[in-house]
Amino acid sequence: MSHTPPLSPAVTGFSLPLGWVRVLPGVALCGAVAASAMGLQWLELSLVGFAWVEALVLAILTGAAIRLLWRPGPYWMAGIRFSAKTLLEIAIALLGATVSGAAVMALGPWLLLGIMAVGALAIVGGYLIGRAFGLPHAMALLVACGNAICGNSAIAAVAPVIKAEGEDVAAAIGFTAVLGIAVVLLVPVVGAMLGYQATGIGVLAGMTVYAVPQVLAAAAPAGSAAIQTGAVVKLVRVLMLGPVTLVLGLMQAKRDREKGDTRTRPGFWQLVPWFIIVFLGLLGLRSLGMIPGPVLVPLDHAVTAMTLMAMAGLGLMVDPAAVAKAGVRVASVAALSALMIGVMAVVAITILGMA
Repeated sequence: MSHTPPLSPAVTGFSLPLGWVRVLPGVALCGAVAASAMGLQWLELSLVGFAWVEALVLAILTGAAIRLLWRPGPYWMAGIRFSAKTLLEIAIALLGATVSGAAVMALGPWLLLGIMAVGALAIVGGYLIGRAFGLPHAMALLVACGNAICGNSAIAAVAPVIKAEGEDVAAAIGFTAVLGIAVVLLVPVVGAMLGYQATGIGVLAGMTVYAVPQVLAAAAPAGSAAIQTGAVVKLVRVLMLGPVTLVLGLMQAKRDREKGDTRTRPGFWQLVPWFIIVFLGLLGLRSLGMIPGPVLVPLDHAVTAMTLMAMAGLGLMVDPAAVAKAGVRVASVAALSALMIGVMAVVAITILGMA
């Protein structure tokens, strides 16, 4: 009598790898939340003719609302984490194909320098604020990098390099996720109060909002020009993640040596996240005209779908208990860091005459 082996990670016939089976429930949940966000946006368009709150923001808000009422168990969490982390990273990587080097260079040397200066000052200033409030070295760096670069992705990339504890990572992600929602909602309001045109709002969104897809949501009320400007500005900030993680890795190695720690230094893939490498590679291919034009439209739709699901996952992972446990100090540091970045962005926009 033949014995039928249990499901294995290998693909056999129509069976799925075990890892994929494990993530399917959570991915399906994130897909449902993303679809509901799209439905809510459609409802806005039908009722008032304009989406005041974009689907990307609605996906986070819907996920966070569900998380307040129901805590997903292990059956769901694998897929939720996959959506919030892996799908987000894939989406960021694929964004490289949608932006050419010419578009980045079209920002001009002064704006490029301004973006990098604001990012660098935001990391240093955020870290100093954290230390002034008594936060540990790793937590202060996580909050600073999360605010200054790209929120959840930056924290996930920096954490292993600086050997951050899991509790610190969870708290930092929780606060940046909550603050990210607030920043997305505030950018159009602040831009309108300051009298910014589409370009100014795009630059403000690109310099202040944490994640690439959230920038699109923040800039959308000002139109397509704001979205395009904000996306490119934000992608320049994302490009800083590679050099920042490399520098922090070298600094951590020096700290370890000073403490007598002789363990192996971080590898290349810890210092430079894979999605940054893919992003740069696709950006190079697009700049060289090696990505066919007809591919870009379906690719853009795929990126949108994945980012919606990633935002839903992030919302479902906003843990109120973890946020409360982190305390008032972390909340204060995160909020002050975000405010500092906003002020620096407004100053840069004024100096560069891009309002």
